[in-house]
Amino acid sequence: MFIVSGVSRGLGRAIVSLLLERGEKVIGIGRSHNFDHKDFLFIECDLSDIEAIKRIKLPNLKGQITLINNAGIIGNIKRMSDQNVLDISEVLMVNTIAPAELTNLVYNSLDLKQSFRLVNISSGAADKLIPSWASYCASKASLNIITEAFFVEEREKGNNIVAYSVSPGVIETDMQKKIRQTERKNFSLVDKFIGYKKNNQLLCSFEAAERLLILLNTPFNGVVKVDLRNI
Repeated sequence: MFIVSGVSRGLGRAIVSLLLERGEKVIGIGRSHNFDHKDFLFIECDLSDIEAIKRIKLPNLKGQITLINNAGIIGNIKRMSDQNVLDISEVLMVNTIAPAELTNLVYNSLDLKQSFRLVNISSGAADKLIPSWASYCASKASLNIITEAFFVEEREKGNNIVAYSVSPGVIETDMQKKIRQTERKNFSLVDKFIGYKKNNQLLCSFEAAERLLILLNTPFNGVVKVDLRNI
């Protein structure tokens, strides 16, 4: 059983599509979806609302459970001092707090902890500051730490779980379109991202999803932070 957040588009939609093609059962969590499949169950939830997350009712989860926290937002692409209202609360909520809450919600509902696998979709921006993305970079850096902390803490308790914080590479998504459409006065690196598109340097969502499934089919070696571009 796989549980995936943010399934309406982009990487999340690609992951679910491939899983269903391979006969897996999937629970999707988010605000909307585009699937009509006997093995897909959707739980509607606004992941920017912590109380909504706490109200989620999961079905009985048995066997190996893999949680893929994919949902994420980039927030305002603008320097912090130029924002009338800082976006940091919303970005941290969706990108860091929601994955942590979903992890606890799913994990604590399991009788068999040993078969749990956690995948948090992070970003290369977690390790390298990108101007005008302060909240996004901070949220993904925090997500990396949360993932590693969860892994180490459960291993200390004797629970032989698997945990990954995955950087998927630069994928052609609606987020990338938003980045490319940002005014240069607000984002000094916009031409670099326009160049990724012009030079065909963007991964498609399905290629990134394929690499993620390859990772999950590979024996875990204890390394939590993974870059899909190396797969």
